[in-house]
Amino acid sequence: MEAQVEKHPDSRTGARAPQKRRLKVAYVMSRFPKLTETFVLYEMLAVEERGVDIELYPLLRERERILHPDAIPLCERAHFQPFLNGSILRSQLVYLRRSPRTYLATLWGLVRGTWGSLNFFAGALAIFPKVAHAARLMAADRVDHVHCHFSNHPAVAGFVIHRLTGIPFSFTAHGSDLHVDRRMLCAKVAEAAFVVPVSDYNRELIIEECGQGARGKLAVIHCGVDTQFFRPAETEDVGPFSIVCVGKLHEVKGQTYLVEACRLLAEAGVELICTLVGDGPDRRALTQQIADSGLDGRVTILGERDRLQIAALLSTAQVLAAPSVPTRSGKREGIPVVLMEAMSAGLPVVASRLSGIPELVEDGVSGLLVPPRDAAGLAGALRRLHDDPSLRRAFGRKGRETVVREFDVCKNAAELVRRFEGARSAA
Repeated sequence: MEAQVEKHPDSRTGARAPQKRRLKVAYVMSRFPKLTETFVLYEMLAVEERGVDIELYPLLRERERILHPDAIPLCERAHFQPFLNGSILRSQLVYLRRSPRTYLATLWGLVRGTWGSLNFFAGALAIFPKVAHAARLMAADRVDHVHCHFSNHPAVAGFVIHRLTGIPFSFTAHGSDLHVDRRMLCAKVAEAAFVVPVSDYNRELIIEECGQGARGKLAVIHCGVDTQFFRPAETEDVGPFSIVCVGKLHEVKGQTYLVEACRLLAEAGVELICTLVGDGPDRRALTQQIADSGLDGRVTILGERDRLQIAALLSTAQVLAAPSVPTRSGKREGIPVVLMEAMSAGLPVVASRLSGIPELVEDGVSGLLVPPRDAAGLAGALRRLHDDPSLRRAFGRKGRETVVREFDVCKNAAELVRRFEGARSAA
């Protein structure tokens, strides 16, 4: 695809000099709006602030009880599509009439590439008609680039759109989307204009899977946070030792080990308050564990909260814990965004030494790292921060410096936009 240009008068000669039109990027994600995926929402907003027109093509509409206020305007203009309707069927007929070989070869490529994985195979076939329809809409709307968040089904969508239209695409590889099942990963990398692993850990994993030839396409760009929104609190660090843990109540987040660490601390006489923010399938089991551990009133499950409420919680806590673990099915986190938010807010953190987390948290400098599933080690790290307020403050300062330098959403969005522009120029 050639970059489209518009002509504008030259101030000296009056001649109309060609200028590039505004870059238009379509974002594809699994679900939108999703409360726990603020990194997608605020990346899109930061990219828009840099003069890029954004179109949203979620694969599914998420029905959330709580929405981030900033997501509402994007929901109103997102291209939500059913799995099948008359318009989607017409798009299939258009492709079969205009370019049957490309259409059928793309479909066959999905069948062959996802065979053997029920999740990928069923998912790819289910979304193919709506993605082909979206491809037709994007081409008509003169979309310049497609960026997909997550290396599984969204990247499959980017692969299909590129095959059907020639529009270049890229995708971001986060955590479990990359770590559990890498079906078709190398085909997607080969077709993509570039790929964004969120960590060096993910980059090396992709190279291990797809070979050294993939290295040139991989650009580590961290997810980022708004460092002006998440700022250090001006309140005094007083009161009972306050621990906060934010995330879906799910095995991969490791909250059960934090509850056990709190039991060990309470037994040792530490006055603490621990707040679990989030909801999920493990809520009942965690509630029972809290009661069985005699921690009612000291460990509470707050439920889901929006970004403003989480910022308020971070401003009153003394430490954030992120006890992530690899699950039995192979799921693991990339770099939890809540760690970035907490560190940006000047909060010391205790986290698992896992995946890309050590690329954010420098052990003993900006926080403390412990082995996954080590409740005693987690309790020891928390006790160390409880006993040493000056260490908490030092970690908070260093953590904020790290996030401002390397994990600021505005800086990282600017790098993405530069690569989007490069892909448009190369197409």
